[in-house]
Amino acid sequence: MQHFECDKINYEGPSSKNPLAFKHYNPDELIGGKSMKDHLRFAAPYWHVMRNELSDPFGGGTAVMPWDDGSNSTENALNRVDVFFEFLEKIGIDFYCWHDRDIAPELGDLSASNAALDAVVAKLKEKQAQTGVKLLWGTACLFSHPRYSQGGATSPDMNVYTYAAAQVKKALECTKELDGLGYTFWGGREGYATLLNTNMKRELDHLAAFLHMAVDHAKQIGFNGPFYIEPKPREPSTHQYDSDSAACLNFLREYDLMDHFKLNLETNHATLAGHTMQHEMTVAINAGMLGSVDANRGDELIGWDTDQFPTDIYLTTQVMLCILEMGGLTTGGLNFDAKRRRESHEPIDLIHAHIGGMDAFAHGLKIAQAIRDDGRLAAFVQDRYSSFDSELGSQIESGKSSFAALEKIALANGEPIIASGRQEMLENLVNEFL
Repeated sequence: MQHFECDKINYEGPSSKNPLAFKHYNPDELIGGKSMKDHLRFAAPYWHVMRNELSDPFGGGTAVMPWDDGSNSTENALNRVDVFFEFLEKIGIDFYCWHDRDIAPELGDLSASNAALDAVVAKLKEKQAQTGVKLLWGTACLFSHPRYSQGGATSPDMNVYTYAAAQVKKALECTKELDGLGYTFWGGREGYATLLNTNMKRELDHLAAFLHMAVDHAKQIGFNGPFYIEPKPREPSTHQYDSDSAACLNFLREYDLMDHFKLNLETNHATLAGHTMQHEMTVAINAGMLGSVDANRGDELIGWDTDQFPTDIYLTTQVMLCILEMGGLTTGGLNFDAKRRRESHEPIDLIHAHIGGMDAFAHGLKIAQAIRDDGRLAAFVQDRYSSFDSELGSQIESGKSSFAALEKIALANGEPIIASGRQEMLENLVNEFL
């Protein structure tokens, strides 16, 4: 049975008017000596593709999902797997991501939930073998169930903490069973609503202990993929401990976890943190800690996590400039943690949405590579810091100078003459390629 009324989506080029064709994403096209497919490593999120009913704070879901009988049964969960892989085949995406409680039902008993998860994982493994699709990363949903209303790894209740540990243990084992390339922690409830009832130090200590236990268990089961932490500052919590790249890096350094984790960055979360995605990626890359990307965008006019598909070419160009600068993604990828708008409720809208996101990133990749090949932007930045290429600059950057030595030079040189930053010129330069 066909659930998406289209054939496999193919590349037709920028002149095509076919809404069910790629205009820029040509998977085998070489960009800088590497195929688009390998540069972009697109992944589809199971939770948005198969489970998002398109509800919002003011109304229930609108999504038409004829493959779903609405039950919380293992049989229904198994039926969804076939539909998901049909979707992946038609859109041409080779990776996917899941939450444990989205691929399989929560059945009110941990043993029963684990058994349901095992059944779905077995089917996912079969479909992966048949299609060559890979699991980019798995994760445990420690935020939806009421037990996690006050956190999982930061819950003040040790019984909740224990349950969360058991759930992550199982999710890690399932990720390993599916040859997953990584494992993500998103602390949607790992934070606080008010400091009046919160022992922040104790909660952070508990979170660190939780993550160290995850590292230990991964070693025990032979899971060698990287762990990712996904920053987000707020919503649903008033304040979340993994608020942005810098906060996550500080936490990882403080608790001796830097060797085991990288960051999975999301554009909409950067917006909520008051940063650009380029800023968040640059902070992570500078520390050698960018692992993967959730490719979406937010709406600055709406105050919550809207998870919209990325269609802004400036945004995708900036993201790809960062990724190319770091040498490309390896175990990570571009996961479309994005959902259709509530009005776009038909199954074919899932196809349209992913075509748009994939084309936007392919377009951004081509522009980013052209800017790098042109070299003027990089040359300007290099020249702007060229005074530090001197012997004195080398002494400063290697920690071999002193205030006293620099004072003598400042007194001898007099008032500095500052060169222009040429922001407008550089913005015009980038626009040449768009």
